[in-house]
Amino acid sequence: MSKEKTIKDKVLEYIYTISKQPILLKDLLVANRQHNDGMHVDPAKLGFRIRLIRAYQVYIGIVLAILVPISLLTHKPLAKIDPHISILGAMAITAAIFIGFNFFRDRMRDTMTKELIKRSWKLHFPFFSYEEYSSKINEIFEKAMREEVSKRDLEKYILENLSK
Repeated sequence: MSKEKTIKDKVLEYIYTISKQPILLKDLLVANRQHNDGMHVDPAKLGFRIRLIRAYQVYIGIVLAILVPISLLTHKPLAKIDPHISILGAMAITAAIFIGFNFFRDRMRDTMTKELIKRSWKLHFPFFSYEEYSSKINEIFEKAMREEVSKRDLEKYILENLSK
């Protein structure tokens, strides 16, 4: 079953270094809970790290792919207008580019987090689809934390509660 890699998958592989170590069950459950709550997950817990130079390269490529055609289309009309307007526009675009990188980096981190959670989910819970059971297992995990279930018994506790 060969899965064709999308552009997004290739970009993520290029930008991030991913550990070959499997994600521990408790780390997976904590990451899933944080991700479902809309929080950023610690990349070290999921075993990935950004390659900042490569992220800049990809972002610059995206920005150039957008700005070059726009510049070609608007160059002549802007050349006829007052240069002060062009300067203000250039300042606004420059600010947007620098601010946009932070959004790009956050979006890529969230995407990579979700991909690794799903990949690890298949390892720990092969018979339970992520989309269907992530919130239910999240509730069981929170209950296990309140009851102070040990790491050793956590998987057994979750599977027993799923079968009820």
